[in-house]
Formats: sequence, structure tokens, C-alpha cells
Amino acid sequence: MTVPRIVATVDAVALLRRLAQRNGPLMIHQSGGCCDGSAPMCYPDGDFVVGDCDVLLGVLDLRLGAGETRSDPPVGADAVPVWISGSQFEAWKHTCLVLDVVPGRGSGFSLESPEGVRFLSRGRAFTSDEMALLEAHRPLTGRDREAGVEPAVSDVPTVVAEAADACPVPGLSP
Repeated sequence: MTVPRIVATVDAVALLRRLAQRNGPLMIHQSGGCCDGSAPMCYPDGDFVVGDCDVLLGVLDLRLGAGETRSDPPVGADAVPVWISGSQFEAWKHTCLVLDVVPGRGSGFSLESPEGVRFLSRGRAFTSDEMALLEAHRPLTGRDREAGVEPAVSDVPTVVAEAADACPVPGLSP
């Protein structure tokens, strides 16, 4: 079983689908500062230059709905790689990032800016068992992708109905 480092809500996936229809294949880079603080920034794939030490958190599959998985990898506009800088990854490597969308306008260069919504990263700390599984596999870097190394397809769902499904609030039970 794999442990995803990135999960998206159905609202985030729906927005990514709309943006991909207009802009073609997309990518996301989890920013480490500047215009929007540490906001996830969405670009046409290749418009943001991924560095050798940037870490691939995962590839979102826009064909999926909440709780679904597929054994074949997404391609083209269905595949949205999510990157983070190496230094940001070191700070967040213990956390599953959850890509969500909320009302409001970000101030950065992200493609959703004119939509009246913005992407937002939420987080959930990995359990000790999940960390043990993750530590057994080094994440892919920009250098790896440049060399043609492809990420594995997740065998666990990476799309959730709501952020709370991936980031439960302590003390509240469903």
C-alpha cells in the first residue's frame, strides 16, 4: 500500500478540470513564500521551471472522484503533478498536504485567480506507520523526472469529498 503525500478535494479536482479545459495540462507548485505566502500555485504544465531539488509530492488524477482509484496512470491534461521545493519539503515531509479550494482571490500568479476562488493547502500529520512506509521510498525530485523516472500510480484514493475527510478535526467524530 502506498501513502499519498498529496490528496485533493472534489472541489479542487473540479476546478483543476475547468482550468485544464482552458489551459491544457497543468502543474501545481506548493509555494514557499512571496506573493501568497505558502499557497499552492497552479500553472500551465512547464510554465514553472522545476528545480533539480524540488520534490514531486504526487500526480493528481483528474479522472477520479472521491474514493476512487485506477491502475493506469493519468496522461495529458488528466495528470497534474504537484511539486514543492526541497527546503519546503524538509519542513513538511511529515505531512500529507490536502489541496482544497475556498472562496476569495489569491494575489499570486496562479491560474485560478480570476475565478473568485483560490487553492489552499491543508495538512494532516502522517501516523508513525505511514512515516515508516514513506521513509522506505525516497520521493522523486526534479532531477529524477528530468532523467525520465516516472512516479508510481497510487493504489489508495487521492480524492476526498471534503477536506475534513483527509484532515479530521481532533475531538470531532463523524
